[in-house]
Amino acid sequence: MIIEERMTVFIDSLDRGNTPFLDELEKEALRNRIPVIRKSMQSLLKFLLAFKKPDRILEVGTAVGFSALLMSEYGPEGSHITTIENYEKRIPAARENFRRAGKEDRITLLEGDATEVLKGLSGTYDMIFMDAAKGQYLHFLPDVLRLLAPGGLLVSDNVLQDGDVMESRFAVTRRNRTIHARMREYLYELKHHPELETVVLPVGDGVTLSTKLS
Repeated sequence: MIIEERMTVFIDSLDRGNTPFLDELEKEALRNRIPVIRKSMQSLLKFLLAFKKPDRILEVGTAVGFSALLMSEYGPEGSHITTIENYEKRIPAARENFRRAGKEDRITLLEGDATEVLKGLSGTYDMIFMDAAKGQYLHFLPDVLRLLAPGGLLVSDNVLQDGDVMESRFAVTRRNRTIHARMREYLYELKHHPELETVVLPVGDGVTLSTKLS
């Protein structure tokens, strides 16, 4: 835990929840051990959607579609979400969840490796939500910045790795050292990139909010 567990439980207890469909989808995903964004991240996303009112949203990492559906539900009316997923076993589940929620016209699911899919996208997005393989964030960044509109918002989830990111590389397990190094480099790049203003927040498993300077 990044912050003390009792504090997290208390803050989460204040949450008013989501729609019945989203609440059931979250329970279903957790029962099947499919990761979905944490309660604190859900609250932050809903606040950002209400504050920013983005018309065009890009999501990198769909899983079973929970966060895309949450953004569609709590984003402005008429907004559209494009979401990218590479894991073949989860794509049918995501499509079925979009159908069940009646959101097929507001959510476009693109299949494939995000590195390649991003290169084929054009235009700009008002908000981009990064929630895919943490070790790939750095590789996605050039195209993500190209696609982010001036004044747009980049939200990157799971950036603190349960606090491991602050540790020496020798303090993390050998199999996690590559991800550890890449995430530290990603955070440095966000904080020092001349086109971005970024804040790192200890929300959920760590999140960064980056706005693209005009």
